[in-house]
Amino acid sequence: MALHLSWTSVIVGCISASLAGIFNNSDLYPRLWKESSGASSISDAYPPLWKESPGEFSDYKVENGKYVINVWHYLERMGTYKILLNKTAKYFEKFAPENEQNILWGLPVHHGWQYYTGRLADPTQRTGCGHESGDHLCISVDSWWADFNYYLSAMPFLAAIDSGIMGISSDNVTFLPPSKDQMSFCYNVSSCHSSFPEAMKKWNEFYQHVKSCSDNLDDLLKYLWAAHVSSLKIAHKNFHDRLKYYSKQEADFERSWALFVDYLAPPRFPTTLTRMYEFQKGLPTRMLASGDIAPFIKDFTGFQNTVLLALNFIRKVHEYTGTIVIITGPPKLPRTSSHLKIPIRSHLQISFVV
Repeated sequence: MALHLSWTSVIVGCISASLAGIFNNSDLYPRLWKESSGASSISDAYPPLWKESPGEFSDYKVENGKYVINVWHYLERMGTYKILLNKTAKYFEKFAPENEQNILWGLPVHHGWQYYTGRLADPTQRTGCGHESGDHLCISVDSWWADFNYYLSAMPFLAAIDSGIMGISSDNVTFLPPSKDQMSFCYNVSSCHSSFPEAMKKWNEFYQHVKSCSDNLDDLLKYLWAAHVSSLKIAHKNFHDRLKYYSKQEADFERSWALFVDYLAPPRFPTTLTRMYEFQKGLPTRMLASGDIAPFIKDFTGFQNTVLLALNFIRKVHEYTGTIVIITGPPKLPRTSSHLKIPIRSHLQISFVV
């Protein structure tokens, strides 16, 4: 039978409400996301250090006629996203000015959140990689978040080159390997095709539809999310062991987040710049510690506490039932939430099968 759970609808409703512009208080979002107080609303949403990141292939060093990119450095990995956004901008200009409706924005914006909240740092504390006291731009191969993100940076970028969308030959770019677990990653177009053919195929299909100059953004989102989920399936298999480096609360959040991404794919969550900016207002602004119990985390907003609580609840129910059914349609929710004291404008109803 289908068990309808109000919490699952509440979280999607909270996010939907945020995207509808209900949350306009700038205090809900980290100040460091803003590059300057005088920035426009579009540039306010850019990820940290976006302006400082490489924006052209020529910004990277060249060895043996190939661009060499150290994707274990925050600016260089962010630069791959910046080039990708720049090269695909012409295909999305019909939807909105300033490339705002480019649905690839979800990748760098979420990566910026990972950096800002310290989730790209070495969780073992054995090195200074990613920590303020060490090299804060370093990305640790021991980070669960960084390794998952690798599959959502390397594959989209290299598949874009392979599709011809970047304007350079597919053998002209290579990534530097990490200090360990080198076999878990791919470093150029050919090795990614060889190691992860299904995911590369999905990304190529997405770019072919982008190049077709489709006027249907929802159709493009379908192919984007198919590629996104395909990449994450690989990461799930390879990096479960990284969870042992974290507090129970952070590890549980990682499991919850990985599961919740599956909820965002079927309804084709729009990963445009401003929507991602608003979406991430509900995510934790730091790593979770052993004493953090939602909804009672004092330095989190009520919205962040509610989202974290709901994410964990969804995961626990999923672990119990093992099956998820996602139904799109009118929500069976009250018009208001007494906890949030805001209207809920959910467009999804999520059910579990037990």
